[in-house]
Amino acid sequence: MTDNIYFRLLRLAPVIKNPVLVTITDTEGSTPQKAGNSAIFSNRGLIAGTVGGGIAERRVQELAVEYAARGKSHFHHSLFDKNSEDPAEAICGGRITMLIDADPLKHLEVYREMERSVMEEKAGVLVTRVSPDGESAVVIHRYWIADKAGSGLPPAVSAMIESLLSEIRTGHAGDDYIKTEPDIPGEKAKQLFFLEPVFPQPKLIIAGAGHIGRALSHLGRLTGFEVTVVDNRKEYANADNLPDAGRIIVKDIGRAMAEINKTPDTYIVIVTRGHGYDAEALRPCIGSKAGYVGMIGSRGKVAKMRSDFLAEGWATEDQWDMIHTPIGLEIKSKTVQEIAVSIIAQLILVKNSRTVKQDLSRGRRRGYG
Repeated sequence: MTDNIYFRLLRLAPVIKNPVLVTITDTEGSTPQKAGNSAIFSNRGLIAGTVGGGIAERRVQELAVEYAARGKSHFHHSLFDKNSEDPAEAICGGRITMLIDADPLKHLEVYREMERSVMEEKAGVLVTRVSPDGESAVVIHRYWIADKAGSGLPPAVSAMIESLLSEIRTGHAGDDYIKTEPDIPGEKAKQLFFLEPVFPQPKLIIAGAGHIGRALSHLGRLTGFEVTVVDNRKEYANADNLPDAGRIIVKDIGRAMAEINKTPDTYIVIVTRGHGYDAEALRPCIGSKAGYVGMIGSRGKVAKMRSDFLAEGWATEDQWDMIHTPIGLEIKSKTVQEIAVSIIAQLILVKNSRTVKQDLSRGRRRGYG
């Protein structure tokens, strides 16, 4: 399950008292974090997430306690002075606007609905509606929309949501945090709407539960992947050896890999214990829709396998060229941990490069803010 800040609230709800959710909604100039970054605070301090660290979070912590006591949500503007004598502040020189939600737990059912959608591998849009409440406070309402924008939202906002949902369905949506301030007939006070596309977690499938597979499982979870490990050895494919894996499959490797649903959000790493098992794991991945397929091996082993696959008709030259092998970024890695770091770095590069291409294709600045 993805480590989305709203899902963290779901898990913390039974044990945390009076949490405050702080979200950066706008930035100007140089700032520690970008719009959309969030953090959860309590009277004991930062619980999860970040809004910039250092001086920013110290200030926000004080405000969070104050607004939690009042039970009122608020917008707060923070200036980072590049001429400040405080080194933590002087490196920036910009302004951030933060939405301080004094009662985020009132939207638990919205977070549950969002979690159910993501568990079903369905992306959607989280809508945050902010309305004025007196001189300085605001009222916050949230809605989860995965299929069609419902009634009750201004037509302009509904149209934007429909556009985002269409981009999500066609695979062209980025993760922009979108702000809009529509004109609503009959209402003098301006309302703000923030739209957050939320996607299922990218899936890392590791064929092989040995030392490298175990290290990859740990790093994959740390870097935001939903981790599945496949191996036919029970003594390796178990929770004691793979505590970070969300799913462990003990089965014939070739059959298990053939049964796995492969989408553009699937990242496959083949690190089995031998040439024959690598080939079994790789064959069902050839020509699939997986966003990444990589296989460990020396250049000699890779050349031999390539020759075999082409000779047997298991892959075309173009299909083979899509495989990342030898695997990982070249960082002169030697240890198991270093090899795992090089592989995870390559996965992140491929994943984030894909997001950048999507952003460019859709036009990152569409006049929504």
